[in-house]
Amino acid sequence: MVQIIAGAKGKGKTKYLLDMANTAVKEAKGSVVYLDKSSKHMYELNNQIRLINVQEYPIDTSDGFIGFICGIICQDHDLEQMYLDSFLKLACLEGADIEETYKTLETISEKYHVKFVLSISMNAADLPECAKESVVVSL
Repeated sequence: MVQIIAGAKGKGKTKYLLDMANTAVKEAKGSVVYLDKSSKHMYELNNQIRLINVQEYPIDTSDGFIGFICGIICQDHDLEQMYLDSFLKLACLEGADIEETYKTLETISEKYHVKFVLSISMNAADLPECAKESVVVSL
């Protein structure tokens, strides 16, 4: 399952995503991972959530980002949920078409039973048709 929190920059998507992750970890039976572009939110996350600062790794294409996601999944067989803040920046998709990467995440989610929650700095109406049904919050 892939869920999307959509909205323009500065609308509160990160706060909403942090709250979702902190709530989810209380009931999770497996691991929860939070991917971000910095370690700024380290103290806002429950200490049972693994925070990964993606900027520390040499990822410069969306394919490289998908490989990074698969690497995280393969090293943690108990991984249940992944929260991706600033998805467009993390996945090197700023100003690009996100449809292919989104569909790949859906496939990975189904195959490995990992729930992805994405924070996307884009209005829900501007998302590709395939992604619009995944919007859970539009700010």
